[in-house]
Amino acid sequence: MHLDVHMGGPCLRITFIMPLIDQVQKDMVAAMKARQEARLSALRMVKAALMKQKVDSPKPLDEAAEMAVLKSLIKQRIDAADAFRKAGRAEQADKEEAERKLIETYLPEGATEAELDAALAAALAETGVTSLKQMGVVMKAAQARIQGKTVDGKALSDKVRAKLQ
Repeated sequence: MHLDVHMGGPCLRITFIMPLIDQVQKDMVAAMKARQEARLSALRMVKAALMKQKVDSPKPLDEAAEMAVLKSLIKQRIDAADAFRKAGRAEQADKEEAERKLIETYLPEGATEAELDAALAAALAETGVTSLKQMGVVMKAAQARIQGKTVDGKALSDKVRAKLQ
């Protein structure tokens, strides 16, 4: 969000990043005005989860905590969609998938395959791990190298497992 301030001379531009809760609230208002019930419901759920984390945590929410909340919500949606598909409730599974896609729009862009491979190679070289028993060490090092990008933990885990076998 930008705020332009004119003081008789050149334009001074003040830029600040809107906190995630405020962005979700703004999107909720837009969804209400557009009468998008499904989107509004998902946004309310996201806001409730963020507010709960804010109340439960003694320190203010930082970006990492917000991303952790969003990732847990996405994981819940994926698990619920799988459960609904197994139960033969495709309509409910589709609703969960739509919510997951909406939540993912608030996450930073995902790491590419090349970035994943590079981070994994660097993590393996750095840790010197050759055994599958020490997979966690490699996972932690690889995730640290691609911090700030969204990474599917299962995909990364599969890649690490393939390299160590």
